[in-house]
Amino acid sequence: MKLSISQDKKASIFNELKNANQAFNNIYKGDREDRQPIHTVYGGANLFKSNTTDVLGNIALKSLLHYAPNFVEFGKAFQLKGSDTLPSNETEQLALADELSSLSNSALKNHSAGFSYTIYQKVIAKLKREGVEDFRIDFEDGFGNRSDKEEDDTAVTAATQVAKGMKGETLSPFIGIRIKPFTEELKERGLRTLDIFLTTLLTETNGKLPDNFVVMLPKVTIEEQIVALISFFEIIEDQFNLAKGALKMEMMVETTQAIIAENGVNPLRKFITTSQGRCTGMHFGTYDYTASNNITARYQEMDHDVCDFAHYMTKVALAHTGVWLSDGATNTMPIGPHRGDLTKEQEQENKDVVHRAWLKGYDHIRHSLYKGLYQGWDLNPAQLPMRYTAVYAFFLESYDDAVLRLKTFVEKAAQATLIGDTFDDAATGQGLLNYFLKALNSGAITIDEVLATGLTLDEIRTRSFAKILKDRRAILK
Repeated sequence: MKLSISQDKKASIFNELKNANQAFNNIYKGDREDRQPIHTVYGGANLFKSNTTDVLGNIALKSLLHYAPNFVEFGKAFQLKGSDTLPSNETEQLALADELSSLSNSALKNHSAGFSYTIYQKVIAKLKREGVEDFRIDFEDGFGNRSDKEEDDTAVTAATQVAKGMKGETLSPFIGIRIKPFTEELKERGLRTLDIFLTTLLTETNGKLPDNFVVMLPKVTIEEQIVALISFFEIIEDQFNLAKGALKMEMMVETTQAIIAENGVNPLRKFITTSQGRCTGMHFGTYDYTASNNITARYQEMDHDVCDFAHYMTKVALAHTGVWLSDGATNTMPIGPHRGDLTKEQEQENKDVVHRAWLKGYDHIRHSLYKGLYQGWDLNPAQLPMRYTAVYAFFLESYDDAVLRLKTFVEKAAQATLIGDTFDDAATGQGLLNYFLKALNSGAITIDEVLATGLTLDEIRTRSFAKILKDRRAILK
């Protein structure tokens, strides 16, 4: 067979292409394989103690059991699948609970009340085991503007408590601090707090950082703010003999300028490259962002159209870079208005208020998950039940269908020849695989439940449906 392109010319052209392809792959490395927290709890630095996250989990559990003492009230409050068939009579509820407690997991899935029962038990277990996955010790909005002496003292105390938590193993799996932004007005205060906190912490721990520790820089608008933070990181790393790059950061998208800069370009990708690999996450600030869009207070909600626009711009700019994305928070707290000794009417009013707030937050979280944002903020322990409920329900309601679809898809596609629409279908297969990866990460399902698809653990770890098909076809040949 005659060819017009010589080997030398082909090699020359492909060598240039190889360099370009490798440069592209270095930027778009794909999703990270390590665990991503499904939420971040922000709490005022003045309130932080070494056991704060355990305390918050206990408060959340107490709130859940008070306002949803059984799975029936729980299912009805969140309007979960099948909850409209649940009994209102207390005697019937108790009998149903006894019946469900004796059923196997497979039997529960086929029972009309099984979904509410399963989610309820999962949420309770989660709050008991690990109520908070990620905590940010907040020196910004959650702390406010205080005297320099008070913020200095709080930075020392908070760092000391983190060191105590490291020693006692009471910290959340992910932890960090949020300092004030590096604007002209607040840069000195932000840096001073960072310096005091890290110097105190690293002195107390002999140069050790907590696992998964980050510094959150809010209201980032220009690259130079990131450059400044990294420069200060380098000084601290040198001072305490930390490995280069040991200090990690997150950024917050809170202004319109973080979505479209003065030159008409989305600057987020540039922000990430400027961070020199130190930025692990990009968090959205719902209320500052909506305010910057002149949205009135009544409509400053997570599901507003201006937030959706910012979310999609962020996702497109940072897709496949390995940077975690997080949505913001619902500011409607599930806390009743009445305190102390309550009448039945006041107790019922409290419950009604909490259930409405639960459902609102649940819908907001579901909206975030729908958009592919698998992390969000929580501002109060009373919000934790709705966080885990929304995440678990989102994944579990699709589980049976996803297992059947992926199992069938892999078996058929692996045997197909590379013709027709197989490559188009591979994108659907990747979407199904993504479901299982995210569901597993969130704790909604176990590894055994993923293996029910017929995939092996090694295949799951590839995170690539195309590679799974390629390897299986090679075996068939």
